[in-house]
Amino acid sequence: MEEEQVKPQNDTAFTEDDDDPPTLSSHTLAALKEFLQQQQTITDQTAQTEGEVHSQFVSLVPTLYAYIKKIYPSVNVQLLEYDKRFEQYGSDFTFYDYNKPEDLPDQFKHAFQVVVADPPYLSQECLEKVAQTISFLAIPGKSYVLLLTGDVQKDRAAELLGLHSCGFRPQHSSKLGNEFRLFTNYDPGMRLGGWELEK
Repeated sequence: MEEEQVKPQNDTAFTEDDDDPPTLSSHTLAALKEFLQQQQTITDQTAQTEGEVHSQFVSLVPTLYAYIKKIYPSVNVQLLEYDKRFEQYGSDFTFYDYNKPEDLPDQFKHAFQVVVADPPYLSQECLEKVAQTISFLAIPGKSYVLLLTGDVQKDRAAELLGLHSCGFRPQHSSKLGNEFRLFTNYDPGMRLGGWELEK
């Protein structure tokens, strides 16, 4: 039986008292900014032709949510999080328990163009439930999905969601016991270092 491994609390949440809050590297921030700019261009074109904006972004990663809102305050971002301290984000916050993967507002179903997830445990059961949530949120065949989890999950990420690891290797200020990877359903190209060549 696979042992569940919990990531450090400061990897998924932060407080003003944290001495060493998690941060995104300048390379990651640049990649995210470029991606959001491209999405904004697409959104603007869609708005011109359809008369309204449909761009939606959901994150299960509180730190990423904060960075996105700092860079693009007007971007529509929804944070799904178990920790109710994030209720401070108002209507951008939705309580989320991965044990109830589809216990979410009906209007979230297949409504998000970008879904970013960071499961709290490195277990098959946790990833399977988070995958259900991602499938609930994403627009079938159209959404960009980014999953941050342990490299040990690469086969499951491919099987459950069709995701593949890319060359970008997430790093944390504290040494983690497991190697983490970013898995995507699209080719990030030069933005995140390209696809990993599987052997």
